[in-house]
Order: sequence, then C-alpha cells, then structure tokens
Amino acid sequence: MKKWIIFSGAFVFLTIIFFTMYVGIDNRPAESKVLSAKSQTVEKDGLQAIKTKSELNKLLLSRLKEEEKNHKTFISLDKKEAAQESIGADGSGNYSETNVQVQGIDEADIVKTDGSHIYQIMDGKIQIIRAVPANTMSLESVIAFDHSFIPYQLFNYKDQLIVMGHSYGKIEQNSQKEIAKIGIAPFDETTKVYVYDIKNKQQPKKVREIEMEGSMLSSRLMNGNLYMIANKHPQVWILRDNPDVDMRPKYSDSVNQEVMKSINYSDIRYVPNSNEANFTNIAVINLDKPTEKMNISSFLGSGNNLYMSKNALYLAVTNYQPENSKPYQELTKIYKFSINDKNVDFEVSVEVPGTVLNQFSMDEYNEYFRIATTKGQVWNSNKPSANNLYILDKNLKQVGQLEDLARGERIYSARFMNNRIYIVTFRETDPLFVIDGKDPKNPKVLGELKIPGFSNYLHPYDENHLIGFGYDTKVQSGKGSINGPIIQTDGVKISLFDVSDMKNPKEKFTEIISGRGSYSPLNHDHKALLFDKKRNIFAFPITIYQNKQNSQYESTYDFQGALVYNIDVQTGFHLQTKFTHQNPRAPYEEWENQINRLLYIGNSLYALSPQKISAYDLTTYQQQGALSLKK
Repeated sequence: MKKWIIFSGAFVFLTIIFFTMYVGIDNRPAESKVLSAKSQTVEKDGLQAIKTKSELNKLLLSRLKEEEKNHKTFISLDKKEAAQESIGADGSGNYSETNVQVQGIDEADIVKTDGSHIYQIMDGKIQIIRAVPANTMSLESVIAFDHSFIPYQLFNYKDQLIVMGHSYGKIEQNSQKEIAKIGIAPFDETTKVYVYDIKNKQQPKKVREIEMEGSMLSSRLMNGNLYMIANKHPQVWILRDNPDVDMRPKYSDSVNQEVMKSINYSDIRYVPNSNEANFTNIAVINLDKPTEKMNISSFLGSGNNLYMSKNALYLAVTNYQPENSKPYQELTKIYKFSINDKNVDFEVSVEVPGTVLNQFSMDEYNEYFRIATTKGQVWNSNKPSANNLYILDKNLKQVGQLEDLARGERIYSARFMNNRIYIVTFRETDPLFVIDGKDPKNPKVLGELKIPGFSNYLHPYDENHLIGFGYDTKVQSGKGSINGPIIQTDGVKISLFDVSDMKNPKEKFTEIISGRGSYSPLNHDHKALLFDKKRNIFAFPITIYQNKQNSQYESTYDFQGALVYNIDVQTGFHLQTKFTHQNPRAPYEEWENQINRLLYIGNSLYALSPQKISAYDLTTYQQQGALSLKK
C-alpha cells in the first residue's frame, strides 16, 4: 500500500537539489581502484592541474556537451516515473555558543555572542548590542552595507567580527562583442567577507575585505583559521562563440590586491574522468595573522554538503545519472581533503549509492568515515527506496556496510555518537535504528523502535539517552492521489529515547506541542537549539497552531515565541516558561517580532527577534530587561 504525506503549516520547505560535483586538489599521479560494493570507484591522488587557457576551455566545452547529453537522457527516461510522484554542544562556559556538529569546530550563524555583547544580522545590517548587564542593554552600533551585499552569517573571534554574505554588485551583462573584446567572462554572484576590528564596539573598523566568485556552500572556523567553500557556475556557453575567453574563477583580498584577479591555472585541479563544468573554490584565512595572504584553490566541480572533522574536510554531492532503461541511478561522490593549518590537500574520492540528507549523515571516528544514504524514491513502486550505511577507512576504501534498511522509507535524520549510530527513517511510522559500529567491518543493527511520527533532528543527551525533535503524525481517513491513506503531520514532537539497552530502545518520554501547522526553525536548522545539560536548558523558537474543531485540515494561529524545557531522564520534559515578542492580539505571525534565536550569558537568558531583545533570569525566568531595535 502506498502512502503519502501532507505537511501543513505556514512554512513548508520543499527543496530538491540537483547539483553535480567533481572536486579535488594535489598534483600527484592519478590512480583508480574499484571497490567491491556496487560500482563504487575510488580515485586515489587522481587530480590533475590545468596548465593553459586553451586546456581549461576545451575541458569546459567537452563537459558542457556531456552534461547536456545526460540531461536530455535523464528527462526522457524519467518522464514516466515522475508522473507517479506525490508531493507529499553541550555548553559549559559562562555564555552559550552556537549548537555545532563537532565540538571545537565553530559554524557560522545569524547571531553570536562573546559573553558581553550580542552580534545579530537584521534586515541586511549587523547590530552590536551591549548585553551585560541585562537590565541596561543598549545598541552600541550598526554596520550597514550598500544594496549590492546581503549579509548571511557571522563568526566572532577574539576582537574580530567576520561577516559573510552574497554580493551581486559586479554582475555585468556583457554582449558577445564586449566579451570577445575584453577576453574575460562576466561576473555573476560572489561570496564576500568583511573582517571588522571590534575592540571599540561603538566604532567597528573594517580591516579586511575578501571576495571570490561563487555562492557560499558552507564555512567553518577552527584554531583561528576560517575555511570557506563557494560554488561557481560559469557561463560555459560563452566559449562556443568566444573560445579564448578567460573562464577562471576570480577573487580579491584587500591584504594584497584590491581588484578581482583570476586564480592561477596551476591552482585549478580536476578529476580526469569527470564531466562536470562547475568550480568549487576553497579559501582559508588565518585570523590570527591579519596581514597574511589567504590560501585559495579551485576545483572543477560543485558540492552541496560538507562535513569537517579536526583533520579532514569532506565534500559530498549526489549525481543523478541515466542507467540503461531505468530512470536514473543516484550516486553520492565524496571528496576527502586533509587539513593541516591553512593547507587543504586533496586525498581521495569515492562514490557510494544513494543520496545524502545533510551534514549529520556524515561522520569521522577513529579514522573511519561513515555515511548514511537513501537510494530510490518512497513514491516509486518500480524503484522503492532503501537506506544504507557505509563505513570507509582513511583512504575511503569500503570496509563495512548495512544496506536495504526500511525499504519504502527514507532517512529523516541521523546521528553518529562514537561507536553508536542512530538513523531515523519514515513513511508511516518512525523507525529508530540503533546500530553498533564498534567493529567497522561488521556494523550491526541491534535494535529498532517503531513509533508514530518522526524526528528530523537528533541530539545527544548523554551516553544512554537521545533527544528526537520532529513531528507527530496521524493517519486520516480518505485516499490520496496514489490510492493510499493520508498520513498527516500534526504537532511538533519531542522524544527522549532510552538507548541504554541497544537491543531494546525505548521512547521513554514524549511531548506533543499543539497541532498541525506548528513548526520550529529547529526542524530544519540545528543552530536554532539552545541546549546546556549542566544548566538543564532545552530551548527553541516555535510557532504554534491549534487544530480547528471538526476540521481535518484547518488550523488557527495561536503563538509565536520560544519554549524553555528542563529534561529529567526519570520524569521527562518539563516546560519551564515561554517567551513572546508578538502582539497578543495579532491574528497571525508578525515577522518583525518573530523570535529566531536564544542564548545565555551568565545567569541571563536572551530571546532575540528582529526588533527586540528580551532578557530573563535563568533561575526565576522573571524578565530582567528589554531593548527595542526598531528603526
């Protein structure tokens, strides 16, 4: 029986990403090996350097033709099948930090604090707020930008504020004649970084400006080094009429050059047997040495997921390739780069079957790389989905695997906790798989728990307990477009799983928050969580809708703000308080008063929305102060 899911609410995030990528670095000889499992090909030290303009342009044109050929084949083969588709860090310091995947590796966010001040992106500007003491908060300064730059995320490091975003100011609509004359491909979107000296919070001083072509994929900050990855999609078709145009990605760094400059040909690498015509640019900036040149390299390819450990960076991209008379095959290519201070060097690449959900589907532990994938589609009866776990050694050679878990379902979340691996799949119910990864060559499913609903984010509580955050679900009467009963999301669901007995996992406690349409940024963004086990805080923003009586689908707006819970492994979830910045009489959500983040400094808890910051005592939850950020 096929089922379909209706996701109701004010916001529904349905994103289908079809990117392809071939990335790499290093100039050592190529070597290829074939793994034993299902057409997985390893390219060991297999990247070559571009030597000349003509070589690069010839390569780009050949890959454009191959890409167009594959695209036509994909469309032709998949028409029949597509018709069947149904849309359906534990803090311990004096102030909280961004909830990250790997302890010690910071991730950028829209809000940061250094323990005395709060830095927030709001309406295209950066606000610097003096947050301590909480009863006399003040707006120290605002950093504004012209219309060509959109700030996206922040880091704060020592006395520096790093602002990263998208820039569109240098887009040039050149005619073919102009392109031929200047011999340089036109600019499109760029990633821009501003570094500010914020010793004086009232007068932040811009000390560095960096720009590189491409849209930002992700970034990390570790040991004073900022790692940035951007995807560049060049207008390759220009080469048909202008074969001598310089197509290299461009960059600038105010430390040593104010104008955009093409990356050296010798710094552009490619996998010889790939057919991708995009670039991935990786830049590394040493924030402890502000006058030192950044390292930048470019690789022919593009990516859509990044995982970073203390020693390596992994880029993953899913390719959808025609496969004989079948619609397509899904293969995820993984590129491993070693990290040594500012040096990012290509090591090896591999392909595994299936697609990757997000960064939490990847992990490195004891020099083994683990990745969870979904192969096939839930809605496709001719090619039903299945879920897989692959374990690879430091050379990305497969040593262990689990395949065909929960056929007909897909992965909704994953979490790797040392030797324990947790995977949540869903179609009708939420199977939580508890996997023992102690022996990398022989991972085993020890336990499986089937419950209503699903978790789309998993967070470690302690060695024997896991927190799931997602949705409750209900089976409604009626038939969907594929002749199955309707499975509908209901309220937001929090679960506390007891996994002390790995063979018998239990959903020890649950909390269902309101009705269908309720949602939280935490459902799709782990950085929205404020969790501190020592302080016993589990807090997140949320928008609440209540089910309308006598209606199967309708719901009404009730609340937007933040909920603060305590968690006790013996008694469960305990709601301590809730905050809101909304007008209590508002009939709908007010964007300008929507709480997006929570953080703490000392014994004060702060709730942040675009137009207001409020502070509360962490012991009594009595309000200590508030600051209006209205223009």
